[in-house]
Order: sequence, then C-alpha cells, then structure tokens
Amino acid sequence: MHLLVDLTSQDTARALQRRLRTYLRPSLLAIDEVGYLAYDAHAADLLFQVVSRRYEEKSLVITTNLAFKQWDTVFPNAACAVALIDRLTHHAEIVTIEGESYRKREAEQAQKAKHAQKSPKPKS
Repeated sequence: MHLLVDLTSQDTARALQRRLRTYLRPSLLAIDEVGYLAYDAHAADLLFQVVSRRYEEKSLVITTNLAFKQWDTVFPNAACAVALIDRLTHHAEIVTIEGESYRKREAEQAQKAKHAQKSPKPKS
C-alpha cells in the first residue's frame, strides 16, 4: 500500500501533517490491496488518521483480500484496528467479489496457448 509507505517516510510531524492533507483533498480516495502485507501499529495509526479525517466527509474505496475479522493479521499490534473497521463499515456499501481471479485465468490461457504452439501438429 503506497499510501502507508508514503506516510511513514515523512521525517517530521509537519511534513506528515502536510502529506495527510494531500490524502484528504480528493473527493474519492481509493486504497488498494489492504491485506497483502502486514503493517506495524504506526502504519495502522496513519491509516486510521486518513480514514477518520475523511469519515463522513469524503468518499473512500478500500480493496482487500481479507474479511475484516482477519485484519488482525494485517495490523497485528494495532489498538486502533477495531475503530478503523468501525469507521470503514459505518455508512459503507460492502461488495464481495467471489470467483476465479482474472489474472490466474489469463495466465492459464497463456500457458495453454504456449503449449499449443509447441505441440507437434498431427500429420494428415
């Protein structure tokens, strides 16, 4: 999640506040792939700040591969995880997408095409 890498790289409190304001400006902020990596409590606090400052003010889209009950694996030592989930789910439209990954399907199709090219053609 580039947002957290960006926020944690700010070296002063002033720089952090300025960068947080950057994430508050857009009318819609999309945060992609929450759940693919684990983050420390500081990163969770920063995400909480972004979410809570946007809460009930501006739109937010979060994508994740985990159910909220599994977010303790993403933010294992974060006291704010429950409050973060609370703000994310209040007034939320939660869309669950189930099914085969399109990346996996494309990789399998590419693999089949590659094998078809290598296979000897039957003689007629």
